[in-house]
Amino acid sequence: MSTLEGRVALVTGGSRGIGAGIAQRLAADGATVAVTYNRSPGHAEEVVGDIAEHGGQAVALHVDARDRAAVRAGVKTVAEQFGRLDILVNSAGVNLMAPIEDTADDQYDEAVAVNLTGVYAATQEALRHLGDGGRIINIGSVAAERVHYAGGTAYALTKAGVIGLTHALARELGPRRITVNAVQPGPIDTDMNPLSGDFAPFTQQFTSQDRYGTTRDIAGAVSYLASPEAGFVTGTTITVDGGYLS
Repeated sequence: MSTLEGRVALVTGGSRGIGAGIAQRLAADGATVAVTYNRSPGHAEEVVGDIAEHGGQAVALHVDARDRAAVRAGVKTVAEQFGRLDILVNSAGVNLMAPIEDTADDQYDEAVAVNLTGVYAATQEALRHLGDGGRIINIGSVAAERVHYAGGTAYALTKAGVIGLTHALARELGPRRITVNAVQPGPIDTDMNPLSGDFAPFTQQFTSQDRYGTTRDIAGAVSYLASPEAGFVTGTTITVDGGYLS
């Protein structure tokens, strides 16, 4: 039997990049998976179709991660459609790279809304449906601890908030046997931060392996945290960065 057989997982921002890789891995582990998307319905359907081709079950929902009400409604829809919710992976995120003096208010507001407030809102609603043994896994970033380049201040602020939220929630939800953990990616080859991009040579030099990671690297860590074997792991951050923070 697959390790997540009978479980229902929601992966926010699961239509592309890291979120898509996580959704596909959880489905391969036996979970029924829902993914949310905002601007990329085609990519979301590709993820759902790939999961179905490999014998899994998945659905895609349009949810604007900037809208707290929409985020809560999306979580509720998944729980009602499948009759339960066991795993929440907060993966939806936006990048923001600009000098702080040039960062417009609307840029800052969007980054906070998606990267931090959306995580909070999804978690709030999920807690109405998660039972004992539930899993909350937040996707952070090494930027929460170290930024080697100028222009990452606002982004780092949001990701540091995710780590703080993770620690506090783990303490609060411990009596319910709900674990809360974070996975902190380093340089990962996605369309938001491609290996082929101009920024890649600068970034990958800070890893001890001098390379980018893949979405499979992150998905593997999430798979472990979602599994029964991780029942005593909570309030921690697993950093998957090829030595970026070493």
